Amino acid sequence: MIISDRHRYLFVEMPRTGSRAVATELLENYDGREILWKHATYQDFLRQATDDQKTYFSFSSVRNPLDVAVTRYAHLRANKDDRFYDPRQLSIRNSWSGKIERRIHRWVVERDADFTTFLERWYLVPYDTWTTMDHRRMDMVMRTERLAMDFDVALRRIGVEPLRQLPVLNSTPGKEGDYASWYTPKAIRRAAWVFGPYMEEWGYDFPDSWGPIRVPAWSRLLLRAARIPRMMYWRYFRHADYFKAVGRILRFSPRS
Repeated sequence: MIISDRHRYLFVEMPRTGSRAVATELLENYDGREILWKHATYQDFLRQATDDQKTYFSFSSVRNPLDVAVTRYAHLRANKDDRFYDPRQLSIRNSWSGKIERRIHRWVVERDADFTTFLERWYLVPYDTWTTMDHRRMDMVMRTERLAMDFDVALRRIGVEPLRQLPVLNSTPGKEGDYASWYTPKAIRRAAWVFGPYMEEWGYDFPDSWGPIRVPAWSRLLLRAARIPRMMYWRYFRHADYFKAVGRILRFSPRS
């Protein structure tokens, strides 16, 4: 999470949405400083912010879940940043989600699973993220698909003239071609009900090359029902093991 008291903005980093590139640019060129931890939520910020900071321009980003799933699979296959074996990474990525991700990595590698097999095994309920909690309360939500353009717009809304085009960071090894090409007919059928409700909420369309795609009504209902336990996890448990490993909650923590 990046804040600037000079320019009165707050940037909330969302995983797999290009947030590292934006955060780095804010730190280097727009008087940003780190606050809380990397993927803290807007609610985490509001609980400790001053009344004045709560009025800062808040922004974050969102990404097409069809693309997120392909990126996640590529990261699992490639062991991106050595996160599944490096002792330091293991010590700080010890939340429930981190442990689950290590289990999935082992499963993918041991079975040499292709993307369709991965999707069918690990995407069993409608997709959702903690964008649900906070993003609609923010002043701007950027799209990863047009991140450089949206970042320029965000800077101008803050009152800052962009110094350069946003650099591309954190490319995904092993991810070749357009994400749509990764989806077989079987994967498309799974994607329709797993990703469809979230895509509808955020205005994403299925690729035209897939033809007409129908999102089942029951998957919309299941998404809403699943949000109750998911909200509890995102608010109260997502970082519990991380804080235990670090020793205490740091107001300014090193980036991981």
